[in-house]
Amino acid sequence: MKGMPRLDYAKSPFLIIWETTQACDLACSHCRASAQPDRAFGELTTSEAEGVLRQVKELGTPIFIMSGGDPLKRPDIYSLTRTGADLGLRMATIPAATPRLTEDVVRKLKESGLSQMAQSLDFPTPELHDGFRGVPGAFAKTMEAIEWAHKYKLPVQINSTLFAQSAPYLEQMAELVAKLDVVFWEVFFLVPMGRGAEVNGLNAAQCERLFETLYRVQKKSKFLVKVTEAPHYRRYVAQQEQIESPAPAPSNGAVRDLPRQLIRTEGPGHSIGLATQGVNSGNGFLFISHLGEVFPSGFLPISAGNVRDKSLAEIYRESELFLSLRDPDQFKGICGDCELNRICGGSRSRAYAMTGDHLAAEPWCTYRPGQTTSLPS
Repeated sequence: MKGMPRLDYAKSPFLIIWETTQACDLACSHCRASAQPDRAFGELTTSEAEGVLRQVKELGTPIFIMSGGDPLKRPDIYSLTRTGADLGLRMATIPAATPRLTEDVVRKLKESGLSQMAQSLDFPTPELHDGFRGVPGAFAKTMEAIEWAHKYKLPVQINSTLFAQSAPYLEQMAELVAKLDVVFWEVFFLVPMGRGAEVNGLNAAQCERLFETLYRVQKKSKFLVKVTEAPHYRRYVAQQEQIESPAPAPSNGAVRDLPRQLIRTEGPGHSIGLATQGVNSGNGFLFISHLGEVFPSGFLPISAGNVRDKSLAEIYRESELFLSLRDPDQFKGICGDCELNRICGGSRSRAYAMTGDHLAAEPWCTYRPGQTTSLPS
């Protein structure tokens, strides 16, 4: 991202997500947390959360996202936002589209120092979106919240989930997002866990077709496209950039030289730098549960420790789990053999969800090591 520091991911994650609570009044079909209306006993206290924020600052991580459940279920959300902002962190949150989300809430979040607010939109029509989210009126509330954010000059990100039922609407979703004056569109490729295990997923060939659509969208759009839990999209972009670039192709016809090339993955005129800066579970990213457990990702629920017992720095930098996720030589199957595993690495979360092994091959990838730059069929 423009203006963000380039980090050594062996020492510092680029972003950290904290699951503030699992309480939520929505009943989303894909919810990884299987959220319930009431807050759980044992959630991190305000004091503990403030300690986490100080540790995040010491780690050198620039972005801190407060997710849920619904963060608005925590009455200390404003004070914690202010604490993080005063520490110099870029604070963001994802409030659920329920009656709890009002114009006054958006104003107070902005005044508390929030840098960015995300809202979820999975389908281009109210009927489809509300059915997926489990509550009538969620689509309308999301549209209201976007308008309020614009009113208070709070940058907005749209989050969309891709799975079997939503994938056919991707083009329509791109058209809708383009009308909403947002800064980011984050497209999440389903990981089958929690309630999401009951939702129909995708397959490798479908992912390639969706990558083609996303690539076209990012090339022409003013907003930035972020792809989550599909790091093989970076491989797809690398192939396209090589095809379109006037630079000579690698002598063996494969894409082995691509780790040294710049890959645009966040929209026209923007770059994440070298492709190796793309984050993955445990590699530039960590997740803190509502109970303080530290996971490589919210979609990879293997605990490497708890913030009540160990520091974030110790867990991220020294735990065997996190170290293995930053070592592509430990990956198995085609991900272990792939010459691009340092810019991709596959979704470690999906590998775990579908095989029980976080180091297994990405199940939704068509690429095979040594393949030429021609697009997979």
